[in-house]
Amino acid sequence: MGSLSIWHWIIVIVVVLLLFGRGKISDLMGDVAGGIKAFKKGMAEDDTAKAEPPAKSIEAAAAPKTDLKTETERRAESARS
Repeated sequence: MGSLSIWHWIIVIVVVLLLFGRGKISDLMGDVAGGIKAFKKGMAEDDTAKAEPPAKSIEAAAAPKTDLKTETERRAESARS
C-alpha cells in the first residue's frame, strides 16, 4: 500500500506531460542548466579576483621612508649628548 507500482509512475508521467507539454519541460531544464552555468562562472570570477594580489599605489612605492622624529626631538637629543 505504501509503495507505488510501475503503473502509478506511468500515469503520473503522462499527466505531467499533458499538463506541461514536452516543450515547456525542455525549456525549463534549459533555463535551469543556464542558471547553473552562470552560477559556476560567477564563482570562478570570484576565485580569480581573490587570487590576484592587491595593486600597490605608485605613491606608496615611490615615497621615501622618512624618520618619524620631528626636528625639535632631534635637536633635544643632540643637546643631551
